[in-house]
Amino acid sequence: MKYNVLIVDDHFVVREGLKLILETSEHYQVIGEADNGKVAIQLIEELRPDVILMDLNMPIMNGIEAIEQLQAQNNTIPVVILTTYNEDDLMIKGLTIGAKGYLLKDTKREHLFRTLDSAIRGETLLQPEIMGIVFKAKHDTAPKKPTRNNLLPSLSDKEKIVLQAAAHGHRSKEIAFDMGIAERTVKAHLTNIYNKLGVDSRAQAVAIAVEQGLVHI
Repeated sequence: MKYNVLIVDDHFVVREGLKLILETSEHYQVIGEADNGKVAIQLIEELRPDVILMDLNMPIMNGIEAIEQLQAQNNTIPVVILTTYNEDDLMIKGLTIGAKGYLLKDTKREHLFRTLDSAIRGETLLQPEIMGIVFKAKHDTAPKKPTRNNLLPSLSDKEKIVLQAAAHGHRSKEIAFDMGIAERTVKAHLTNIYNKLGVDSRAQAVAIAVEQGLVHI
């Protein structure tokens, strides 16, 4: 099965470079290109891609505005941000409002596919320190909830091992192999972790653990 990718970037060279990389994969194909967010919104409605690679700084409509419009339309197609080294604030903003990951424009082939794979699965693949920043941004704007300071010590030793592995980007199957347990057991541990921390995703759990020093990177 091949997944359809829409590339949104106002630089032709960037689009062509990404196309060349994606063409080497048997799992992905580029079905469209746009050089600004307005055109992207139109193509998304027409083509219904499986995943979108979205630049941030573009004319007419930038990537942040495009993501906000997709969110307003309840569009669930995953968006991965294309960014450069000097766009941290915009990148954090994009992740906070719903993007499923980010890629530097000179990213390596393996990381590109890994990030796309995660986005397609509905997961957010981020470095733990970025997870912490994104979670804090969401937490600061969300209604206040009871403190979690007393919840982390309640995790079992195995749950802490699972959370540590998740913080380093290991998938459930890999964690299961390393721990010598079934993959369904790892998923059960993750569910328990989410319930204890009052979160609903791996990214949020890791962010809390990093913030409070339980997980070491």
